[in-house]
Amino acid sequence: MRILLVRLRLIGDVVLTTPVIRALRRALPDATLSYLAEPAAAPVVTANPHLDEVIVARRPRGLRRIETDLALARDLRRRRFDLAVDLHGGPRASWLTFASGARERVGYAVPGRWWMYTRRHPRDPRAHDRHSVENQWALVRELHPSLARTPDRRHDPVEMAEDPAAAARLDARLAGAGFEPGAPVIVVHVGAGNRFRQWPLEYFAELVGRLAENAPDRRIILTTGPDQADLATRVAAEARAGFRVAPAGIAAWSDLSLAELRSLIGRGSLYVGGDSGPMHVASTTTTPIVAVYGPTLPRVWAPWRDPDLVAELVEYGSLPCRPCAQRACDPGDFRCLTWLPAASVIEAAERALTRTRPRRDRDRPS
Repeated sequence: MRILLVRLRLIGDVVLTTPVIRALRRALPDATLSYLAEPAAAPVVTANPHLDEVIVARRPRGLRRIETDLALARDLRRRRFDLAVDLHGGPRASWLTFASGARERVGYAVPGRWWMYTRRHPRDPRAHDRHSVENQWALVRELHPSLARTPDRRHDPVEMAEDPAAAARLDARLAGAGFEPGAPVIVVHVGAGNRFRQWPLEYFAELVGRLAENAPDRRIILTTGPDQADLATRVAAEARAGFRVAPAGIAAWSDLSLAELRSLIGRGSLYVGGDSGPMHVASTTTTPIVAVYGPTLPRVWAPWRDPDLVAELVEYGSLPCRPCAQRACDPGDFRCLTWLPAASVIEAAERALTRTRPRRDRDRPS
């Protein structure tokens, strides 16, 4: 049996499909499992031990997108899939699922696109109140009796296998930057996919400065994507200016590949960041996490991993505008984030650093 899983777009969304990948492999050990992802998120599943192949759906601009998608559709059809599961539901994912020519096509009963699937699932009214992993699991629940159960964080965690080449590059970079083996490293991701999830930079600077002051031997690495490198640089400068920080105490790295970022987080004593792709990548390690939530809710987007692992989820609390669609801030002041003080995140970080972390061999993929 040849199965195609389709999940386009964002890094975190792809991470949150990995419990489904593992469950399908367990249920159908002889099946050929293929995964269709876009370039930015493909590294999440490239080394996944339960997949037979990863197909990359490029995203060129303008009219070239049509030509690229037609070529991709022809390639998918040649593979003669028996089953295609659209874990996304967006227009492009729906069309590619249909164009794959799979005899059975599973997806959401989305208005205007429902006809592209042979098996359609209505949007569950509980979808906004249950975890994303559970929502995606519902699409495969009927494919095998073993999938009829509810996914469990302990036995169905997210995963991203460490890339040996990326790990070697990361180790060389740490050594070249003077990081001593065993030194406590804190990774703080200061970027965000959109401004609705961007915790204020001055709060990040206070967080970093306080963490560095509280224990001078700590090494803090600020990370962002290349297009947000200035954010990491600004936070580092403000932290150095406002607090007693050793010259080598803070570094700003904005050129890591996703695989290198995963290796860095896996070696860290703590990861701090907003609800973003890197936070979900952090969930694939045993590293303690402090996750900062604004317009999204932890019950839907919390780290999905063994509950014995350390995770501090920090949010302002109940607001009539929260959660929101992240298209416009009705109050206009992004209060779900701007009202969340640095002190709350600092306290959560210090708590997480004192809690017990399991042995490193739990970082290894199952």
